[in-house]
Amino acid sequence: MARHLKRADENLRPAVFESELRATVEAIITDVAEHGDAAVRALSAKFDGWDREHFRLSEQEIEDCLSQLSMGELSDIRFAQAQVRNFAQKQRTCLLDLEVETLPGVFLGHKNIPIENVGCYVPGGRYPLLASAHMSIITAKVAGCPRVISCAPPFRGKPAPAIVAAQHLAGADVIYCLGGVQAVAAMALGTESIASVDMIVGPGNAFVAEAKRQLFGRVGIDLFAGPTETLLIADETVDGELCATDLLGQAEHGVDTPAILITDSEKLARDTLNEIDRLLTILPTAAVAAKAWANHGEILLCEDALEMLQVADRIASEHVQVMTRDDRYFQENLTNYGALFVGPRTTVAYGDKVIGTNHTLPTKLAARYTGGLWVGKFLKTCTFQRIDTDAASAEVGAYCSRLCMLEGFVGHAEQANIRLRRYGGLNLPYGTGARRYA
Repeated sequence: MARHLKRADENLRPAVFESELRATVEAIITDVAEHGDAAVRALSAKFDGWDREHFRLSEQEIEDCLSQLSMGELSDIRFAQAQVRNFAQKQRTCLLDLEVETLPGVFLGHKNIPIENVGCYVPGGRYPLLASAHMSIITAKVAGCPRVISCAPPFRGKPAPAIVAAQHLAGADVIYCLGGVQAVAAMALGTESIASVDMIVGPGNAFVAEAKRQLFGRVGIDLFAGPTETLLIADETVDGELCATDLLGQAEHGVDTPAILITDSEKLARDTLNEIDRLLTILPTAAVAAKAWANHGEILLCEDALEMLQVADRIASEHVQVMTRDDRYFQENLTNYGALFVGPRTTVAYGDKVIGTNHTLPTKLAARYTGGLWVGKFLKTCTFQRIDTDAASAEVGAYCSRLCMLEGFVGHAEQANIRLRRYGGLNLPYGTGARRYA
């Protein structure tokens, strides 16, 4: 039975009052729906201190942002984007259109059709998270989406140069400097100056996530996301400094970030606790990471690898990092995770920023039933049917007629019967099903 050496404070979950959150977001969405651009402008001024007549960035503004970055910084962005693009393209090649003859003269198939209009939200409140631009815009473009727009909030009172550069280099068709619920609502509902989209993707704070939840159905979304989660599965083959670094590195995301270590080594668990205390005295983001660790950090001590596996699958974390004597065992047997990081040479930060897999991932136990954002999320797999011969139509029609009558759907049966009369030569009275011949 796994036991806690450190336990999260259960009284702090959820981190926000959900009823107040829902009401606030609903009011903002209603405001944007009723007042369009005027509401968006007022909300942007209120929440971000950012007021201008139009929020779309001009070509000159984009060029100005690019000019503020060094050649090295631009090169780093291009490198990260190349990794994301390459992996998304490899995923896209796995998604093939299909056409198969299931009966003589009967052809069934599907087409993978890109979503026409996609809105990508790139968060940038506490940190200018340019990596989110790679993950959403590039992946949508690789899928073949014709129109991809992007919204990111201002950073310190102006467009964030690195985010704008990432959006532009990723291939966004239109870039808006606009954040928060007002950005999500404007993309979903449309305003006088912002044409609506069919799908919204990208991470964000609790308000952005709630806006996506409330607008789901009006538009498609990638997934319902909560605070970043990280889970380490480790044993004595690694040390406390490595584990502490990986836990705190993710804890700096926000004060509500869960960071959990599962181990079968009590020595590693206690060394990790000591290293966390030490690193929090020198980590520049310790104010955030320390609070996250104090309130949401956990260390669980298990008997063996099997129990570590079982506990990890029960937690179903967004990120799972494995550093053990038998990493392959966990890679082959874990089933509930957003993204898996295998071995001490990789780390969640690689996935967050540069290695090429997507960092928009399921949280709050959603990894039990879904993966994260990938190229397939931007494709509609739509089926088609075609019958090329009279005999095939008659054969399928006879079965259809009888099955419809079995359910009492006489009108449905007539859709089959009219084809049996025309293509099968049968004289069926209106409103009766085809007979079965032994």
